[in-house]
Amino acid sequence: MKNILIILVSGVFVQNFITSRFLGICPFLGVSKKIETAMGMGVAVTFVMALASAITYVIQYAVLNPMGLAYLQTIAFILVIATLVQFVEMVIHKSSPGLYEALGVYLPLITTNCAVLGVAVLNIQEGYNFIETLFNGVAGALGFTLAIVMFAGIREQLEISDIPESLQGFPIALVSAGLMSVAFLGFSGML
Repeated sequence: MKNILIILVSGVFVQNFITSRFLGICPFLGVSKKIETAMGMGVAVTFVMALASAITYVIQYAVLNPMGLAYLQTIAFILVIATLVQFVEMVIHKSSPGLYEALGVYLPLITTNCAVLGVAVLNIQEGYNFIETLFNGVAGALGFTLAIVMFAGIREQLEISDIPESLQGFPIALVSAGLMSVAFLGFSGML
């Protein structure tokens, strides 16, 4: 149980995919202009990351390793992730057309979101068992969601703030992202 708690805290705060590992930056910068769209992206990524972690674990240890095909890991994992993203895209399109339109091109880009592939590969590299893999996937996704929603809140405040013209828009967003990463660095002493 202690190991699971360490995985959860580490995935959300210490080894956050966006602020520490710098994975998943494309949707982080692209979808984080409004809290609602950031939250929608976070939920979609959470679903995909948790399921991808579980499914890729089973594929790795039940199919690839026994058959001596471990070298096909990346291809197999990308196929699993692409299938899950297609499923999520269909569900969001049917259940929330507004969110589907707001996420736009970034929703299918979850397929190539390196944070999703990164968690699947890291689970295998770290030698996690199935339960640890599942919790690491959820923790990574919750950390992704936390970072993107916090950044969306910062960007919403920046829109109404008095900022020098040369820093308005993307430059101040990058400065804010860097400062947020430094703030998350403070969690590194926890574990």
